[in-house]
Amino acid sequence: MERITSRRNPLVRSAAALLGSSRERRERREFLCEGARLCRDAAASGVKIKTCFFTPRAREKYRGYLERILGAAESVYMIEDPVAGLLSDTKSPQGIFCLCAWPRQAANNGQAAPDEPCLVLENLQDPGNLGTILRTAEALGRFRVFLLGDCCDPLSPKALRASMGAAFRLWPEGAASAEELLWRLKNEGYSIHGAVPAETARPVTGIDFTKGRHTVVIGNEGSGLTRETAGLCHDLITIPMGGRAESLNAAAAATVLLWELLRRGESDGTAE
Repeated sequence: MERITSRRNPLVRSAAALLGSSRERRERREFLCEGARLCRDAAASGVKIKTCFFTPRAREKYRGYLERILGAAESVYMIEDPVAGLLSDTKSPQGIFCLCAWPRQAANNGQAAPDEPCLVLENLQDPGNLGTILRTAEALGRFRVFLLGDCCDPLSPKALRASMGAAFRLWPEGAASAEELLWRLKNEGYSIHGAVPAETARPVTGIDFTKGRHTVVIGNEGSGLTRETAGLCHDLITIPMGGRAESLNAAAAATVLLWELLRRGESDGTAE
């Protein structure tokens, strides 16, 4: 097994270039995955692992995780701690990194079944929020997810950690135009509900989700839905709150809304 000791090694520098650049990830159709559990999850989810880098300490501490990872990797290199520092996006790296090809769902724009409830995220910028939302949507298990406009990258290091690998299995479909996406969903029979923190909006608890198909649209963390997108929705809905907070962050709002969609569908016996 070849050992890499220099931070100037071209393989290491090429992998490190993927950390901070969504453009680099898109153009190369590759991303860097970090951590014993996340890398093992990538292997278990069928993600193509082109190269695995790991430190001697990681080999001893995470031997069980590495067995699955190394069995799936096309090439393997042992690296020294200073090299691991170049590849890491965390304060306390575990010393395991995988250079991966984009998930097959990303290449095929994979989605859930076309009659499932939909979540549309518009201009979401916080990768932690995006990752948490994907994790929640996968946990509940019955949602199509769309990224509208200028959203952050689901394969960025922070989004991957927050999603706990959900992006490997639940790939959100991208859309540049609100008009095109929402008209498409309307033509598929969906009612479009725009989520806003406004007292004049309809309380989500008063929406009948037991009949028909439904889509919830959540906007940017700071500015919410764009005027164009709000105008294309069938109605505007809000989460009733009794405290002093004026709104929830995007991930918390998505969790409540997704749960309402699923809970009310199950209460009517329509969920599997």
